[in-house]
Amino acid sequence: MSRILALDTSTDACSVALNIDGEIFHEFVIEPRRHTHLLLPMVERLIGQAGVALNSLDAIAFGRGPGSFAGIRIATGAAQGLALGAGIPLLPISTLEAMAVSAKALGSGHSRVLTALDARMDEVYWGAFDITEALPRALMEESVRSPADAEAPEAGDWLAVGSGWRYAEQMPQVLRDQVVVMNVDICPDARDMLTLAEHQLAQGGALAPEQALPVYLREGTWKKRDQQ
Repeated sequence: MSRILALDTSTDACSVALNIDGEIFHEFVIEPRRHTHLLLPMVERLIGQAGVALNSLDAIAFGRGPGSFAGIRIATGAAQGLALGAGIPLLPISTLEAMAVSAKALGSGHSRVLTALDARMDEVYWGAFDITEALPRALMEESVRSPADAEAPEAGDWLAVGSGWRYAEQMPQVLRDQVVVMNVDICPDARDMLTLAEHQLAQGGALAPEQALPVYLREGTWKKRDQQ
């Protein structure tokens, strides 16, 4: 069994989850632009509810992106600060993969999911996963793209989750025809990150705080647009 704290602020949602040897403590709120005020008090409450010390944990997981630039920085900075103070490692978790865990929990019976987050600027953060096993398996590299360029890695029936699917009307008809269930309300949640974090920890994937970095995906695009 493991003891892991998870944080996510990559979207309008702010969530914290704590796994203490299989017992889960969890808080989730949707309050845009208030993550800096909400996150650490949420951590303190869960630690208090569990009756444990931060330095007794095995690791801290955080949503490393993609997602809101500011939100990813908040979670990364908080996780690094907490981990340095407690002397424990970090587990960077893909927000799109966490959404695939959420999709599996819907119990729809579908084996594949396309995860999409609204990336603003008429773009989406895009991923595809097989969810037949206990953990999602990526079927393509995470990317940022226009809705018109959205595609599935293979033909067939797909579950579609995430705020990026609000752009569905702008996506190719051939893709929309393959979507059998759509849920635009699914967003990254720290509780689902715990599932991925426990596996990552067991596989030796924990990192020193200074090595655990955010993933923006669009960083190169920003540079190119600035140059233009």
